[in-house]
Amino acid sequence: MSTEELKLRIFRQVDALDRFKLKEFYGVMLNYLNCTKDTAEWVGISEIEQQGIEEAIVQINEGKGVSNEHVMAKLKNKYIHA
Repeated sequence: MSTEELKLRIFRQVDALDRFKLKEFYGVMLNYLNCTKDTAEWVGISEIEQQGIEEAIVQINEGKGVSNEHVMAKLKNKYIHA
């Protein structure tokens, strides 16, 4: 597959995404594009912390995460109306 064909295929797949999936994909893409190979932070944390981060990534990929908007709405509702 040529570079042009690959770009067109990616464009078509992105163009077909619904609003939620598009926002999610955009976040993933930015994370990938902004990624650095600096592992100093990873090496500097404990094995338990590393395992926790890896488990959280798995849970998010399985759709078990809670959006920031949901958390913020819940907190605002709890403390503004308290």
